[in-house]
Amino acid sequence: MQLDSDPSVESGRPVLHLAARFPTHRGRRAGGPNPRDMSSSPSGVKQLPQHPTIPSTGSASPVMSRLLESTDWSATPLGPPGSWPPGLRLAISICLSSRFPMFLWWGPSLVNIYNDAYIPILGKRHPEAFGRPAREIWHEIWDVLGPEQVAVMERGEATWNERVLLVMERNGFTEETWFTWSYSPIHLEDGSIGGLFCACTEETASVLAERERDRLVREAQSAAQTLQAWFDNAPGFVALLRGPEHVFEMVNKSYYQLVGHRDVVGKAVRQALPEIIDQGFPHLLDEVRRTGKAFMGHSVGVKLQQQPGAPLIERYLDLVYQPVVDAAGNVAGIFAQGHDVTEQVHATAALRESDRRKDEFIAVLAHELRNPLAPIRQATHIARLARPEDDRRRNRALEIIERQLTHMTVLIDDLLDLSRISRGRLELRRARTELRTIVDSALESSLPALESKQHRLTVTLPEQPVHLDADPVRMAQVLSNLLTNAAKYTDPHGAIALEATVGHGQLRMTVRDNGIGLAPEDQQRIFGMFSQVRTALERAEGGLGIGLALSRGLVELHGGRIEAHSAGSGHGSEFIVTVPCDAGATAMPALPAATQHVAERARVLVADDNPDALETLALLLSSEGHDPHTAPDGERALDLARTLRPDVAVIDIGMPGMNGFDVARAIRAEPIGEQMVLIALTGWGQEQDRQRALASGFDYHCTKPVSIDDLLRLIDSPRPGARVPAPGAA
Repeated sequence: MQLDSDPSVESGRPVLHLAARFPTHRGRRAGGPNPRDMSSSPSGVKQLPQHPTIPSTGSASPVMSRLLESTDWSATPLGPPGSWPPGLRLAISICLSSRFPMFLWWGPSLVNIYNDAYIPILGKRHPEAFGRPAREIWHEIWDVLGPEQVAVMERGEATWNERVLLVMERNGFTEETWFTWSYSPIHLEDGSIGGLFCACTEETASVLAERERDRLVREAQSAAQTLQAWFDNAPGFVALLRGPEHVFEMVNKSYYQLVGHRDVVGKAVRQALPEIIDQGFPHLLDEVRRTGKAFMGHSVGVKLQQQPGAPLIERYLDLVYQPVVDAAGNVAGIFAQGHDVTEQVHATAALRESDRRKDEFIAVLAHELRNPLAPIRQATHIARLARPEDDRRRNRALEIIERQLTHMTVLIDDLLDLSRISRGRLELRRARTELRTIVDSALESSLPALESKQHRLTVTLPEQPVHLDADPVRMAQVLSNLLTNAAKYTDPHGAIALEATVGHGQLRMTVRDNGIGLAPEDQQRIFGMFSQVRTALERAEGGLGIGLALSRGLVELHGGRIEAHSAGSGHGSEFIVTVPCDAGATAMPALPAATQHVAERARVLVADDNPDALETLALLLSSEGHDPHTAPDGERALDLARTLRPDVAVIDIGMPGMNGFDVARAIRAEPIGEQMVLIALTGWGQEQDRQRALASGFDYHCTKPVSIDDLLRLIDSPRPGARVPAPGAA
């Protein structure tokens, strides 16, 4: 036998040539048998002596040897064994003697001969597959095998296929299989190709095992990714600690954020977070590991460092240390999870502080509202007891009543203004206003407080006119609040300064005093609602503690800001207001003077369900020269309007039955209402109340208690062409 390697094959793998070089007689068919040489060959291969016509099978198992001997080869394209060429005999001998899966296909019909090792590959096709054409055996995969056998049988090209998928039906069902095989040509003596030889191995089990391994690896990776994703997206911070040193095994993004994004994985707690050693947390972890009992903490304070070298920042945590027990029942680690509740703790503390300040404010409000009532009651008693000729005592009592009522009105107005600002309902009545006008108005309001303590006031204003697009009343209110506060919180004979400067389109107004000053923690807090520097019992001054909150709201509505500065308690204070302005512009024209009253005697209808309010207003109007007529409810007010045809009607809104809105609409629906001036007088002072009154037909909307001068001015005025609020009316 001669084994030749042909390096010319494209695949680079050697081609196995199986060719028995037997001498032949002239005139005999090439490749035909030589009966005289069946017992031996030049290569020394021994034949089976008992069957001189069957190729020797060497050490082959009896199964395929018996099948080879028992097959009627004369009924096959190969013909009787005695006619087989030496190359076929040698190939059969090698195939059947090998323990590696092998087969050979011979002749144009590719007759199939295989060994014992190949039987499992055939499955139920064995033994019928033995001696049958290959195309009949492997018809379902011939689209793969057919082209390859053509390359071998016709062109002599060896093939190599590694782990190729073949979908076959070898066991009565369709299955996926994977094979590695090679086809090699078997050459005859004359160099022609008589068949092909195949050595193969089934790799289905290996491929499926690798697939299962890959699946398990993917599942493990997916499980790890899922666990990490769960860690990262857990609601709160999560960390897994292992061992007695509590080494960080896993942490999520929230935990990294909590500890300032430090690299803690693989480090012990004491090494990774040294600042918590003295705060007791390592001891808690040790106890959980020792006892096996979980630790739960609510709003636990911890000071952590967000960056290297940075100061410690206090956070509050709801946390759980849960022991992780191994199969032996020992604590192998600790699962730490929780939530950062710092914001909730601060919010709760702020609510408690707000409640405390609110309670104090209510007490102050009751105190401030009761205070004027005592002098009002006493002054009323004095006026009642005064003899007719004792005008001085009566006038003094009336002055006290008026002053205390003004004080109560200011308190209530401040409360309402602050409520409107907090709800975004306060509207500015902007106008082009000169700074000196605002300052003069503020000084007029705050002068009594300044004079009562004999303070020295210095006012410094720019020489050029400074104009503001502002609500002059509200800006004067801001300055008045600041000056009054300075007067309150400065000891008698103190120094107070008001200074205004202009630069870069901004007006900067500073109120400075040498009073009690502000502690650092008060310099922002005092602008909050219900905030006061001193408690209610420590204060000798009046007020609700909302002036600065109101001032800040008004300044911000003007597009400005207000700041407080102080060197500390006992070192005075400085309040700075900055608003946009227009410096150096031409002077403002003088405001028109208010209409003087009384112009003419007017018939006035007064409607109010409060008998005292109705009587006192009628007396005032009568004393001013007018002719008042009263009605205690809406129905009688409308009847009186129809019969009296008054020039002016002052109507309360909140009356039983027919309210003031209904009365106004009814009057405007009749000819009597064409020239009549309708004035709404009510305790409801919101912007929507004013709009509703004007929509109902009223010309003016006045909020109780109304200034008598303003009311008389409205009565003396003709009915406006457009219903807009007059100065002094809401």
